[in-house]
Amino acid sequence: MNNKLIGTGVALVTPFKEDLTVDHDALTQIVNFNIENGTNYLVIMGTTGESVTVTKAEKETIIQTICKANNGRVPLVLGIGGNNTAVVIEEIKTTDLTPFEAILSVSPYYSKPTQEGIYQHFKAVSEACPVSVILYNVPGRTASNMLPETTIRLAKDFKNIVAVKEAGNNIGQYLKLLKDKPEDFLVISGDDDLALGVVLAGGSGVISVIGQAVPAQFSKMIKLGLEGKAKEAYAIHYKLMDVIGFIFEENNPSGIKAVFEALGLCRASVRLPLVEATAGLKAKIKDFVAAN
Repeated sequence: MNNKLIGTGVALVTPFKEDLTVDHDALTQIVNFNIENGTNYLVIMGTTGESVTVTKAEKETIIQTICKANNGRVPLVLGIGGNNTAVVIEEIKTTDLTPFEAILSVSPYYSKPTQEGIYQHFKAVSEACPVSVILYNVPGRTASNMLPETTIRLAKDFKNIVAVKEAGNNIGQYLKLLKDKPEDFLVISGDDDLALGVVLAGGSGVISVIGQAVPAQFSKMIKLGLEGKAKEAYAIHYKLMDVIGFIFEENNPSGIKAVFEALGLCRASVRLPLVEATAGLKAKIKDFVAAN
């Protein structure tokens, strides 16, 4: 079992300046804020990092900034995925993956492949990748659901496929994965609202959006869950329920960036086709931050 991927991982935002260039100073602050407050590992260039509107050159500089700020303190995971298998493999082969514990690779979006197509895509990714692979199932964004049978088949067939980030908001699917998975395979929650329940059912942790803005509370909640201390963990969960709802009310990462703006860590700027959180949502988020 890859113990470095147990606990609270966070899907880092990509902060932007007013002119929408990458704000590397703010990114450094966010990395330090998370590491100093208990986050176990950092995920770079996932959906929350606006990976689809960041250029290849920008991605390289973002990686450099995070690696420098991290300075080896916590494990790093890099998002490399897409719906063109050949392009994904080319990126894997041309990226220095030495600093990374694993890649996070999303199930192919838009193309809506069959389960066999998903399997063959990840077979190719696994065979090309020199580090561990975390599968990423997020049907709400990909328009197709990687079924538990496909995930488990991949887990059994490829040693470097070590985990799945499951983000279908489907508790039944989580439970089927947990029931049937190989012993050392990690089921990681990609749903902030279900994360504690998944951990208590046998999951290994979370790759969180809200966790990066409330890292001390969120990582403590997941730690308590891993220890089976449900009552104490749910006490924290209930305090965070409202803000978890807020950040997904409009879109991600506009919501989480509004939280960071309220905390004074970065601007709420996002790149089109996303737009900033509305004034109404920002006001609710500011009230939550002020009260906590």
